[in-house]
Amino acid sequence: MRRRTLPAATALAVLFGSVALVAGGAGSAAADSSTLLPLKATGDMVVDGVHHRVFISDPTSGQVVVTDYAGSVVATVGSLPGVRGLELSADSATLYAAVGDADAIVAIDTATATEAHRYSTGTADPQYLAEAGGKLWFGYGGAAKGNIGSLDLTGTDPVVSLAQAPVNTWYSAPILEASAGAPDTLVAGAPGQSPVVLAVYDVSSGTPTQTAYAFDPGDTGGGNLTDMAVTPDGQDVVTASGAPYYQAVYKLSDLSKDGKYATNTYPNAVDIAPNGDVAAGTNSWYEPDVHVFKPGTSLPLKEYEFGSSTGSSASDTLAARGLAWAPDSSKLFAVSLDGSDNYSLRVYDDPTKTAATLTADAPATATRGKALTVTGTLTSTAAFPAGTTVTVTRTDDESPAGKALGTATVAADGSYSFADTPPAGGTVKYTVTYAGDADHTGATASDSVAVAKTATTVTLNNAGKVYGYGTDVTFTAHLGTTYKNRTVEIWADPYGSDKPNALVKKGTVNSSGNLTATLHLTRDTKVTAKFTGDTRYAAKSTAATVYTKVKVSTSLSGAYKTAWAWNATYSYFHKTKDPIVNTTMTAYKGRKYQMQIQEFYSGAWHTTFTEYWSLDSTGKDSVLLDDTPPTGVRFRVRSNYIDTKSGDNVNTTTYGGWKYFIFTK
Repeated sequence: MRRRTLPAATALAVLFGSVALVAGGAGSAAADSSTLLPLKATGDMVVDGVHHRVFISDPTSGQVVVTDYAGSVVATVGSLPGVRGLELSADSATLYAAVGDADAIVAIDTATATEAHRYSTGTADPQYLAEAGGKLWFGYGGAAKGNIGSLDLTGTDPVVSLAQAPVNTWYSAPILEASAGAPDTLVAGAPGQSPVVLAVYDVSSGTPTQTAYAFDPGDTGGGNLTDMAVTPDGQDVVTASGAPYYQAVYKLSDLSKDGKYATNTYPNAVDIAPNGDVAAGTNSWYEPDVHVFKPGTSLPLKEYEFGSSTGSSASDTLAARGLAWAPDSSKLFAVSLDGSDNYSLRVYDDPTKTAATLTADAPATATRGKALTVTGTLTSTAAFPAGTTVTVTRTDDESPAGKALGTATVAADGSYSFADTPPAGGTVKYTVTYAGDADHTGATASDSVAVAKTATTVTLNNAGKVYGYGTDVTFTAHLGTTYKNRTVEIWADPYGSDKPNALVKKGTVNSSGNLTATLHLTRDTKVTAKFTGDTRYAAKSTAATVYTKVKVSTSLSGAYKTAWAWNATYSYFHKTKDPIVNTTMTAYKGRKYQMQIQEFYSGAWHTTFTEYWSLDSTGKDSVLLDDTPPTGVRFRVRSNYIDTKSGDNVNTTTYGGWKYFIFTK
């Protein structure tokens, strides 16, 4: 039994096969989702569009299983032995269930999924339900006891009436169907019989009056009726019988043939959406199980082939009466079972729409501010109407949430193109979207472009200059043209692993594009000015290395006097007194200094001794000159720092001042 409370839709075409919706037929599709269900059998299924719930009866377990639209079980309603037929009230507030083994019709509150009322039918054994003419009708009875009864809930007290079938008493409980398009019409069919037996009743008076009857309607020779559905316009009934291998269509006026939906072996389910779309099911092991048709068409719009819901090698099959539409036609629900009787609920989104495939192709690289072209295709097995468009969105650093660029028209061959001039550099993503239409699903595609940013300039002064130890030096960074970011960072990285690179200053350049920072130099230092870039201009940095001398001093100890001579101050030593040379230099771990001694002869100074000596942790050392020197000869000595040769490279080569001395008797 199905949801039938929405307005009628377009009637089925009288001449089936006259319109082919998709040339060449439709391919198979896969289930959007599949969820195992706690069922041992199935009797009927209805969909509640108000609460977004699916109700499935299980006569063997005596329960109604309730799922959400994703197929997840949200509740079960128990104590319903033999429950089979289901019918949803017009306001979706109540689900009626035919509980045959309890001889009752049970009202279930759809909001809470709990039993609200139980109406006894005596010993009627109700099996199938349909709402028509203001009453709830039920097919009831076992073998040789079939008939039609009604439950009237319009008065103060519920009224159950039995034996309402006026003629042609049914062998067993008949399947009942109705439609909002013919609110006073009730259709009945004999389940499992061969050939098929159908009857139509007018129930407007409250008592069924037979208006049409057919034993083997349309002379199809079909039998084993399992399911049927009345079209939303109330003009036809569509049946699903084990044979013939199609869902037959009959006029309600006289049960004459009115077309067919060609499927495959063993039809066992049919349901019609409020808009007229037909879902036809078959118990087919090696062929599609679900076939979706537009009303009056000869080729299925879509077909779904069940895979295995439990991972076994064999595919599932469709449960009898196991199809139901969501009232808005957005989803189709199907119950399947495998060879071990494991049941699953399969949920198909947009079942009447063919899939659309969209591609987008942008250049791999581009230049900011210059036009580029994005191309692509929109394809489907169903043709698109002329003038179909796709929308285009650009996402970049300036529009991280995306900026709409308008639409591009799809040509007859499915191609489209559009041009754009990216204002920002970096990764630029173009997203193309097809919204879908009544016959096609939506689709999205995207591609990204590496857009080169415009180059700017960053300069820094003082590169290569040498400064004395402890000098305060001002560095000026200059930033060229940019878009919005006018911030520059100045970093200083002193030589030596013990002092890391550090940010000295970060700020906005002045109106001249300059930012200054002052450094107190004690080592060679790499100074870097950085511009981190903005959406239109690339990051840029420049470095300037400056060199810093050590602080060094040399002194002599042991002289008996000092005097000015030969344009310098000389220390005088008796030849029997050994001079002591004292050195103080900027300390650094493992640092050595070079001692250099020169002698004056032949009118010039000549180096006579050089040696490297280690400094202590405070940067000091003393050396005793214990030779036997000549008297009256001029000497001079100094201490030097030689880059790398003095044990490190954190300063630039620095020569100390000369200390002059002479020996006398």
